Amino acid sequence: MSLTASETAGVQVVDDDRAARIGAVILDLQRISLSFGGVKALTDISFDVREHEIRAIIGPNGAGKSSMLNVINGVYTPQEGRILLQGRQFARMNPRRAAEMGIARTFQNLALFKGMSVLDNIMTGRNLRMKSGILAQALRLGSAEREELAHRAFVENIIDFLQLQAYRKTPVGRLPYGLQKRVDLGRALAMEPRMLLLDEPMAGMNIEEKQDMSRYILDVNDEFGTTIVLIEHDMGVVMDISDRVVVLDYGRKIGDGTPDEVRGNPEVIRAYLGTTH
Repeated sequence: MSLTASETAGVQVVDDDRAARIGAVILDLQRISLSFGGVKALTDISFDVREHEIRAIIGPNGAGKSSMLNVINGVYTPQEGRILLQGRQFARMNPRRAAEMGIARTFQNLALFKGMSVLDNIMTGRNLRMKSGILAQALRLGSAEREELAHRAFVENIIDFLQLQAYRKTPVGRLPYGLQKRVDLGRALAMEPRMLLLDEPMAGMNIEEKQDMSRYILDVNDEFGTTIVLIEHDMGVVMDISDRVVVLDYGRKIGDGTPDEVRGNPEVIRAYLGTTH
């Protein structure tokens, strides 16, 4: 891993090497509008995500950030606009198609299986990759058993990467909150995503836990080349690890650019960041 936890706090980590790795547009959201009944959650929002970048979405509570992630991975279908993913146009997406195209997601509210071990929770992220039928898995037929062993080896590598070895057989419900968030990240990584959607991965964490999670996010991006779309309220973290930031307010886009550009945007300062930033 390229950074220690202390190096991710309060230091601008976006450098020339990382900028050089950022590729072409992998996701293009064009004029997305989403309503629930008469309530508008998103209004005419456009922005893109480039391969290998960390793209942050920020804004006050109720700005539409989680709704936008739900549009990207197909939980919500917008009434207007279109989605271009890996060059293919979609009027509507669905979660399975998004997963099959390499989009994984973590959630603000953990949805782990609390009675299952760390290993078994992360194994659930391999479901789409399993080719053996349920019957073959249940009977532990030769091919199914070999496949399971291969998947378990892959998951063990994730456990090592996230430094969860000491907890691999521990029921997730017994772990501290910060470690549960790390398990949630591991389950998403088990899908081998090309794009990873993180919904407030540091919510409720203390400073040390945030530093650790920042390091893992950077390492996932640097070492695996995974594109990351991130919602986060900690502006220090966002400005330190993001390549570009889009700002929402009441379901509308009010800013978009590099962290420095967003920090200096008068409308963003007025609506969200405040003069202290």
